[in-house]
Amino acid sequence: METQKQFRKRNAILSYLRATTEHPSAEMVLAGVKKDCPDLSIATVYRNLALFKNQGLVASLGTVRGIERFDGNIEPHVHFICSECGKVLDLPEVETPAALCSAVENGTGGRVEVCHLSFTGKCKDCI
Repeated sequence: METQKQFRKRNAILSYLRATTEHPSAEMVLAGVKKDCPDLSIATVYRNLALFKNQGLVASLGTVRGIERFDGNIEPHVHFICSECGKVLDLPEVETPAALCSAVENGTGGRVEVCHLSFTGKCKDCI
């Protein structure tokens, strides 16, 4: 049975992920939530991130420079990942390509449920 304290931590982690545009790692989540939940551990962060991913509440962007990064925005959108500094940026002005999803469906006979599109390069600060 979960205690109120566990729900408080879980809710704080999810709220942080939904409020930030940084696409944080587990360690960044810990640092961001620690001020509100000083007894929060990295194990609790990882456990809740896994739960949120399984429930479809957050998305994993995969690894950036060897560290898994997360996104609280689960709506289809495009990312730019800097190969130099690891910054991940949302590109709301770039639409997820419906034609590409249709081509994948036609080519596989399957149905695309989620499309994650990311571009990798150097951000303006690293050029």
